[in-house]
Amino acid sequence: MNPRNYWKSRLPTVEKALDRLISAQAKPHQIHQSMRYSLLAGGKRLRPILCLAAAQAVGGKESHALPAACAVECIHTYSLIHDDLPCMDDDNFRRGRPTNHRVFGEAVAVLAGDALLTEAFASVARTPPNRRYATTALIKELAHASGSLGLIAGQVLDLDSEKKRIPLKKLVEIHRAKTGALITTSLRLGAMSAGARPNQLRSLTQFGQALGLAFQVIDDILDITSTKEKLGKSIGKDQSSGKATYPRLLGLAGAKKEADRLTNTARSALRPLGSAAAPLLAIADTLLCRDH
Repeated sequence: MNPRNYWKSRLPTVEKALDRLISAQAKPHQIHQSMRYSLLAGGKRLRPILCLAAAQAVGGKESHALPAACAVECIHTYSLIHDDLPCMDDDNFRRGRPTNHRVFGEAVAVLAGDALLTEAFASVARTPPNRRYATTALIKELAHASGSLGLIAGQVLDLDSEKKRIPLKKLVEIHRAKTGALITTSLRLGAMSAGARPNQLRSLTQFGQALGLAFQVIDDILDITSTKEKLGKSIGKDQSSGKATYPRLLGLAGAKKEADRLTNTARSALRPLGSAAAPLLAIADTLLCRDH
């Protein structure tokens, strides 16, 4: 398979797994409809794809990585539902359609996010253990990345920095947690499901840390240069809310240069994995050139 086709080729597998994860027949219907509304709304599926690609890169089985892949997408979706709430970023559109709270109301949207967060741990707990990693190790990994030292920490720091002039070092700290932690953990969970050796896990961790920041830099750029139709969400929100962004601190040209630098750092981290990392390299290149 051409590595550049890897992402597209794995999307049906991810979508089917997510569809099975939350039953359309489960009761109460309203909460499960709300969960499915956001979880099955499409999107790039970057995190689960990275999870599967990392497992492949260290010789693992896709079936062993799939529970963790679903788990990271549940965490990501829950974070988007909560981010969009009026008390947070107050967004009306996500992935080209009304945000969850606009359809189901704020209370149900909060609960849908909570339920997806909980389901993530049920999913990752289904990962078969191997000789290097017990299933509990993967559960701890996901908890750290999504908790008050990871994703939530980043969100709190981001809210606190609104309408403030912060240094670049602080901005990096925010996005290592808010965006980078879950991207990195997606890779680590895939590798751990495959029993990766310590040096392999280290390479994928370094790749994820650089890729996570590059992804955020490009996101900040697209908030200025893209359109609502392409992004599927409101644009210009960062500027209107006074958020600290890479273009605001470095300028648009400087932010693009930083995205290039971080992507090259990510690519370099994968060299020890050789040709097995080709799909991950292709993903990094695709993200650098994306327009949505």
